[in-house]
Amino acid sequence: MFAVKTLRKQRKRGYNSIGLQNQTVFSEWIAARKVMNSSVNILYIDHYAGSNLHGMEFRPFLMAKRWVQAGHNVTIAASSFSHLRGQNPDLMGKKTLDETIDGVRFFWIYGNHYSGNGLDRVRNILSFVRGLTHYQDKLVKRNKPDVVIASSTYPMDIYPAAKIAKKYNARLVYEVHDLWPLSPMEVGGMSRLHPFIQVMQRAENYAYANSDQVVSVLPNAKSYMMEHGLTEDRFTYIPNGVEKDAWKLPENPEDARYYDLLHQFREEGWFLVGYAGAHSPSSALDSFVEAGKDLKGQKIKLIMVGQGPEKSRLQQKINDLDLRDTVESLEAVRRSQIPGLLDQFDALYIGIQKQPVFRYGISPNKLFDYMMAGKPIIYGIEYENNAVKKSGCGISIPSEDSSAIARAAIAIASVSEGQRRQMGEKGRAYVLENHEYDGLAKRFLEVLEKPSSKKVPGGKHAAKKK
Repeated sequence: MFAVKTLRKQRKRGYNSIGLQNQTVFSEWIAARKVMNSSVNILYIDHYAGSNLHGMEFRPFLMAKRWVQAGHNVTIAASSFSHLRGQNPDLMGKKTLDETIDGVRFFWIYGNHYSGNGLDRVRNILSFVRGLTHYQDKLVKRNKPDVVIASSTYPMDIYPAAKIAKKYNARLVYEVHDLWPLSPMEVGGMSRLHPFIQVMQRAENYAYANSDQVVSVLPNAKSYMMEHGLTEDRFTYIPNGVEKDAWKLPENPEDARYYDLLHQFREEGWFLVGYAGAHSPSSALDSFVEAGKDLKGQKIKLIMVGQGPEKSRLQQKINDLDLRDTVESLEAVRRSQIPGLLDQFDALYIGIQKQPVFRYGISPNKLFDYMMAGKPIIYGIEYENNAVKKSGCGISIPSEDSSAIARAAIAIASVSEGQRRQMGEKGRAYVLENHEYDGLAKRFLEVLEKPSSKKVPGGKHAAKKK
């Protein structure tokens, strides 16, 4: 109780999380609330956040759901339109919408439709960033935030997040999924001098310099962040993961999506190597398709399931290379259908482009889904933090190497079913030990209790210019 009263006194004196003179107050306050079975109010800002009703991205919802179960109050602020979701919310002509899903409050802010990375997407980003400020009173009316998390991939949401944190004397946490603006520069080829990139760079530097803590899914990103204003003790790596209780196979195997087709292939003697996920440039699916040329004459079929900007082109490529007998392209399935789909494959493929930005690590959700499925994995990613190698659940190969994909498929197909099962079991055991969301959510809450080394105004860490 003392810590709670102390925090309230600090607030009355005008101190805030962006400049607490005694950084241990928050930890004491969190502990006191736990003892009193009281709750912490968390505002989780993620433009692209989804749910079990809307589709990806799932991380904010899976974290928030567990925090709510632990007795905390969580609001997720998200844009009404995201290219990642299978189903965007219908605001019915309104500018905002409140709804509660599994105890998590969602505050949707209207965002225009966009396709690709043109001006419409910039407008969509700006509508969300401005909306966080414009609709702030509605956003926080239920619970004044004790913690504000900025987590929208692009860093511009840090500005309204910091303002809200300052106004309500809340802790400010910056969560990094991808390194922006480094990703659009190295993957998209944008110039460092482009106005959009310069705006993003200033926002990123501000975020590292002014956040109480920084959480990232990228294991090797700390050195990069420190070059842009972060201090070492404010970095925590928390990867993506899986939800064990949600991983449910159909009671009847015949109810699995594409059962009839895949069962027919297996009856014909095909060894099935699957890919399930986004058809995006970074997924290196050209190499997967081209591997079909080296597999002609083998009873091995490559099957891609999913949607994305590259899908139509890849389907045309299958036709142009006359690989229809070796490579199959299927439409995306719902999240709940993933376990039943993956269970029907004999092995699974994941790859990524050769891009310098990935040197800081990756945390692909589909890899953890594959490991939960208990299948051998062909891992076409050359960067550090190789969970497949660590667990022994598959074969690691160079990125974007179609011949290596074919050789790995042949190698896995040549071993016994029992050996493949052992490989898959190693992956499942590894992901449950290291990547289950119950544990990840607890680790994130622990970050909120860490003292911040960020200095008070007038002595803030200066972001280095880049």
